[in-house]
Amino acid sequence: MANAASGMAVHDDCKLKFLELKTRRTHRFIVFKIEEKHKQVMVEKLGEPSETYESFAASLPAEECRYAVYDFEFLTEGNVPKSRIFFIAWSPDTARVRNKMIYASSKDRFKRELDGIQIELQATDPTEMALEVLQSRAN
Repeated sequence: MANAASGMAVHDDCKLKFLELKTRRTHRFIVFKIEEKHKQVMVEKLGEPSETYESFAASLPAEECRYAVYDFEFLTEGNVPKSRIFFIAWSPDTARVRNKMIYASSKDRFKRELDGIQIELQATDPTEMALEVLQSRAN
């Protein structure tokens, strides 16, 4: 199940944990990491449903790329509770070029494995994925 572009496989746990987030809301967020030695995408961190957006943002390393999924809950203008599942491609400017290239070439294939992503964000620094950005994209 390797990606033709980068040779990265997707660990079954990635799809399983995403399904749990999507259907049972057992996680607030999931951070995924590419393990270069194993040539596959793995789950790095699971966020409990009670965790805040700040703890999610803090779990993304400052100098390495990651993929992340965040279950964003909000109220519509009519005070109706809703949620949107965001896919975030985190690629900080300070990451090494090789790291950025591997994540960029594997992103589309990995995203296709996660059926149910509603909104995608590409972020190179924390301001590009601030809570206000999610709120504006969710509406």
